Amino acid sequence: MVFKRRDRRPVGRIMLESLWPKGGWGRAARYVQHRVTRLPDPPDRIARGIFAGVFTTFTPFYGFHFVTAALLALAMRGNVLAAILSTFFGNPLTYVPIGVISMKTGYWLLGLENDGHHGSLGRKFVKAGEDLWDNLCALFTPERADWSDLLIFYDEVFFPYMIGGIVPGIVAGLIAYYISLPLIAAYQNRRRGALKQKLEILKKKRADGTGDRL
Repeated sequence: MVFKRRDRRPVGRIMLESLWPKGGWGRAARYVQHRVTRLPDPPDRIARGIFAGVFTTFTPFYGFHFVTAALLALAMRGNVLAAILSTFFGNPLTYVPIGVISMKTGYWLLGLENDGHHGSLGRKFVKAGEDLWDNLCALFTPERADWSDLLIFYDEVFFPYMIGGIVPGIVAGLIAYYISLPLIAAYQNRRRGALKQKLEILKKKRADGTGDRL
């Protein structure tokens, strides 16, 4: 195949680069910034897409952030590609503080107390995963399905995370929106000016060439 990689990367390397991309997250961030600023759309639409992408990283819909950001951007009449690119605001370096902030905000808004009665956060993830697997197996065995650990996970992790991520997600999204809007506008104006200058130079050269022939 034409687009097939010539060098097959080992699975371990793929997983490692998903956590720490080649060149580091700083280089990845600069690449995303470069792609976003060059999108062919008005600055306000791109900025709304950025808001949608950043906001989405504060939701617990892991694995569906691209879809969530795209749908939110469409609802806001923002740039979908900008929204998808901006979900890279959530990465292994930021997901921990994002999760902590969202969870704490959710517990505070819902008036809940994290007494640790059902174990640590990591244990709740593990038990929910075990429940999901056991119940899947129960479809093909005489065992009865038990959703108790998944219900605990929903009540004490997923739902507080979902509610708690709304406020910090809006704040972070608005900050990203108001920072990116003038920067994108300035970049596009500078780019249009450069293109206009090149076009004038070409016209001048063409006119000079015509004049020489006359």
